[in-house]
Amino acid sequence: MTGPHPAVSASRNAVREALDGIEIGTRVWVACSGGPDSLALAAATVFVSRKEGYLPGAIIVDHGLQAGSEAVAQHAVSQVRKAGMNSVFVERVTVGREGGLEAAARAARYAALDARVDAEGGFAPIILTGHTMDDQAETVLLALARGSGARALSGIPARRGRIVRPFLSLRRQDTVTACEALGLEPWMDPTNEVDGGPKRSELRGKVMPALAEVLGPGVVSGLARSAALLQADADELDRQARLAVRDTASAGRREGWRCDMLAAMPDAIRSRMLKMLAEAEGAGPLTATHVAALDQLVTVFKGQGAVSLPGGYEARREYGRLMITPPQRAGSTE
Repeated sequence: MTGPHPAVSASRNAVREALDGIEIGTRVWVACSGGPDSLALAAATVFVSRKEGYLPGAIIVDHGLQAGSEAVAQHAVSQVRKAGMNSVFVERVTVGREGGLEAAARAARYAALDARVDAEGGFAPIILTGHTMDDQAETVLLALARGSGARALSGIPARRGRIVRPFLSLRRQDTVTACEALGLEPWMDPTNEVDGGPKRSELRGKVMPALAEVLGPGVVSGLARSAALLQADADELDRQARLAVRDTASAGRREGWRCDMLAAMPDAIRSRMLKMLAEAEGAGPLTATHVAALDQLVTVFKGQGAVSLPGGYEARREYGRLMITPPQRAGSTE
């Protein structure tokens, strides 16, 4: 008697490892677009859940951005049910434009996922997404092109809160093959076409093949490995920055933060502290440009004025202290 196709086995093993240690009866939700990655994930989750005693379900988000999106969602429903999923929900969302279409769609999608999971209840439910090693490599390259820091270069986290991504160790071709072996019919998103799609699609269709041709087939796994290493480094730097912020608070600041104490911190810690301090006051989210401007106030002060921050806040230097306040508050500078 032959076993399952190697790609199917790999997908099941990835889900089993990602869910290792969770309680029997835990609700495990798959965010499913109907594409090969999330469809293979749904099938693997059903298989593992039956073996381990989890309660699987699928949530399909219809962004309404393309003609026929409702039919695409219904096709996804039929395929996840074919994979053995009984609990299936379709959530239709309205996508804004803040931060660009891709970012707005992502925000709407995760908000819909969270709302449905909360509505269904259960103890410590988990949401699985189908991001693969190829997605990880593309994310790292896009971050490099933007000149991003270690956190962005660390790519997609395998786990953040209740979001878990089991397939970061699998290639995209593995999920396509798994669907074929299981007789599932994934939807192929036309926005993934090389011409006329988003930048990620052009990166996927043009840049990645060129890199593989020049650098060899290991370029994707190499980028993913770099992301994992940077993830560990970024986590440790964030931990040290949080400790430094806590020590600053416990020392009892009067108002603002002493610039000489901040300037004495290592650059990597200070930049994270500044971001954390500003966002804790209500400003944010801060970009690298905002953090750099704050750093200039602390380390290279030449009488420059206030720095505008998101959310209507301002940062200024007053009598050797970094102050973060609403813009209507006036203050003298050194």
